Amino acid sequence: MLKNKKILLGITGSIAAYKIILLVRMLMKENAEIKIIMTPAATQFVSPLVLSTLIQDKVAIDFFSENTWANHVMLGRWADVFIIAPLSVNTLSKMANGQCDNLLLATYLSATCPVLVAPGMDEDMWHHAATRKNIETLKSYGNHILTVQKGFLASGLQGEGRMEEPENILLYLKENFFRGNQLQGKKVLITAGPTYEAIDPVRFIGNHSSGKMGFALADAFYEQGAEVTLVSGPVHLGKSYRGIQLISLHSANEMYNACMDIFEEMDIAVMCAAVADFQPETVSKEKLKKKDQGLELTLIQTQDILKSLGALKKPNQFLVGFALETENENKNALQKLVSKNADMIVLNSLRDKGAGFGTDTNAVTILDKSGNETTLPLETKKEIAQKIIQIIIQKAHA
Repeated sequence: MLKNKKILLGITGSIAAYKIILLVRMLMKENAEIKIIMTPAATQFVSPLVLSTLIQDKVAIDFFSENTWANHVMLGRWADVFIIAPLSVNTLSKMANGQCDNLLLATYLSATCPVLVAPGMDEDMWHHAATRKNIETLKSYGNHILTVQKGFLASGLQGEGRMEEPENILLYLKENFFRGNQLQGKKVLITAGPTYEAIDPVRFIGNHSSGKMGFALADAFYEQGAEVTLVSGPVHLGKSYRGIQLISLHSANEMYNACMDIFEEMDIAVMCAAVADFQPETVSKEKLKKKDQGLELTLIQTQDILKSLGALKKPNQFLVGFALETENENKNALQKLVSKNADMIVLNSLRDKGAGFGTDTNAVTILDKSGNETTLPLETKKEIAQKIIQIIIQKAHA
């Protein structure tokens, strides 16, 4: 998402500057291009040598260095976004009042890109009337302001003033500046994970689905600008982006009801969850005791979510199902495509090593109602998800 994006990072004189090493590493892992400016005070809190080594480039501190002028105008025009983190109370005051006594401030005043700031200071400084006024002034200039967090401060006190954590700065950066627009304005429903069908208060019928494929799809759709609702069974995963609406539930009936409630307003629906086909006919209110003669369960079919949505599907809606097969894979997937009135089926085969439940990789075959077949070889589920949604975009707009 941040590959080849140009990030200008400004560091000021706050104790939180040591955290910026982690932010730089995160940005490097995202393959972003990074340049760094520091105020002279910031060099007392974090080593320019460390930062320079990480980004494999010089760190700019002064207007003039080794008979060379640091071109603040070009720095401000080079960047896709300028992040100032931590933002000290001193630099905040200077920015609000248009002062220009160091390279960072000169770059800020000449920057043509969006500016994101992450304040970091002691609690009494944060709550001072002058600071509150300066924050509002920065907002009025169109700057993006991250709120401070509560916790232990350098003064030894506990309260507000902590700079936002690097992972949350990265998350804000992605969500607010670098989402794609291929699916902007589109509403997408995704189901993920297993469902658990209760036998008694402590036992259930379930499967080995981890939810990783569905969550990867939710990320991929959101990164292309979609409004995503993720309906998930029990998983050990959290959503990657705050903007994704997550509905957590347990049973097939709960998932059926959740999907039926919102499907009408969706443009695209992807049924990736491994929904149980059967559930116990009766559920014991008390824990069943072990008996010598064993236990007999009567199972009944759960409601077919994909088929129910297919029956309701309008011409402007695009419906995708998933099929996990162990034999006659293509034949069974095509039958599912037709019988459920889906537009596309993503076929998983347990015969493919590294694909299926619980893995971080997947290999799929995509079948559509026009008879087209696309094979995606083994890759990470994130990469597979990105390729699946590009195919969906092409077919939905065909």
